[in-house]
Amino acid sequence: MAHTRKVQKILSWYRSDNPGTLANLARMLNTGRLAGTGKMVILPVDQGVEHGPARSFAPNPAGYDPRYHIELAIDSGCNAYAAPLGFIEAVAAEYAGAIPLILKLNNSDGVLKLAGLQPAPAVTSCVEAALRLGCAAIGYTIYPGSGLRNEMYEALAQLTEEAKRVGLAVVVWSYPRGGDLSLDAKNETAIDVSAYAAQIAAQIGAHILKVKPSNDSIWDSKAKAAYEKAGIPIATLAERTRHIIQSAFDGRRIVIFSGGEAKGTEDVLQEIRELAEGGAFGSIVGRNSFQRPKAEAIDLLHQIQDIYRTAARARR
Repeated sequence: MAHTRKVQKILSWYRSDNPGTLANLARMLNTGRLAGTGKMVILPVDQGVEHGPARSFAPNPAGYDPRYHIELAIDSGCNAYAAPLGFIEAVAAEYAGAIPLILKLNNSDGVLKLAGLQPAPAVTSCVEAALRLGCAAIGYTIYPGSGLRNEMYEALAQLTEEAKRVGLAVVVWSYPRGGDLSLDAKNETAIDVSAYAAQIAAQIGAHILKVKPSNDSIWDSKAKAAYEKAGIPIATLAERTRHIIQSAFDGRRIVIFSGGEAKGTEDVLQEIRELAEGGAFGSIVGRNSFQRPKAEAIDLLHQIQDIYRTAARARR
């Protein structure tokens, strides 16, 4: 299909990349119900490794089968499907070319959690595997705040260079975690921390970066002074989303937001409405979709896509 002006504009932000990488970015932007809008909804299923099979799939046992997830992504009209090596290998041949694939190259598990242990995902696959399996992109998680963050940054930098050299796009999950950051204290998603995480992912070379929706707290005292002096509005999720996108090269990188923990349909949709109002490029929705019966999951993903489509039309 011919590129829309929205897609052409987005591709123009990545002019240092080779035609193969641009083609794969275009594949994702031109796939599914949001094709051509400049918005994206991606289905990620790495939770089996991250949280364990029962926590991830017992709410909807069809999810134990890798085919369930890629079929959900296709049938719901998602832009892409992201998963670790095992799930991608289980479906890549049967569904070759049906939807852009993102191979998650690193993962962490929740088997053993020790106090004081710094979070650090293990590299579990490689760029060569992404090429072998016909993927459009690699995915990689970094934990800004972890005592092992520099090792993650260095590994990501090397994988990013390799992926771009062979024409793959790079998607980065940038999740502040570790050190003095705590989900309970809500500083993992403080606005200054979330905006910093977006900046870091963009600086290391991400084409698409994923962060969590932020809360209205400011963690760092020096950042707090800067926010107050500049008068940066952060009272609403829409305002905070706008600032996070501004922090990713003034909106010249694709910023999408995680769906977060499982919650009710209206809570999901209200959060999406606020993200869309703030100019989010889209969402990556895992547990809140695949833990529901398939028809219900498709309906939810369609509603999410419709919110982003409406937002895209309003910004023409």
